[in-house]
Amino acid sequence: MSYLVSATDLRNIRFQERDTLSSILQNIAVLLSTPRGSVPLYRDFGIAASILDRPIPVAKVMMISDIREAVEEWEPRVTVLNVEFVEDPSDPGKLIPTVEVEINDEQESGI
Repeated sequence: MSYLVSATDLRNIRFQERDTLSSILQNIAVLLSTPRGSVPLYRDFGIAASILDRPIPVAKVMMISDIREAVEEWEPRVTVLNVEFVEDPSDPGKLIPTVEVEINDEQESGI
């Protein structure tokens, strides 16, 4: 089964989330909305902010690769199936990443 996670899915963050699926999806949403280098002691966590200064078509291609690598490294319980972007018409130039993921070994993860 696949799940869609957006960088805007951070409305209700729960620390020490007990539900495994919710924890995984929350971790991905946090990863998508965190600029790399902004987390003390975890400077490699997040998405490269330098990509954001590129033209939108170039930024999309670079971000797809960066998002796939970051999710692979920081949330190994999932496989990235697809990365897409939503452009906000009220905020031109803003890209909102949405990632489709599949949970690896759902039975072992307790999902």
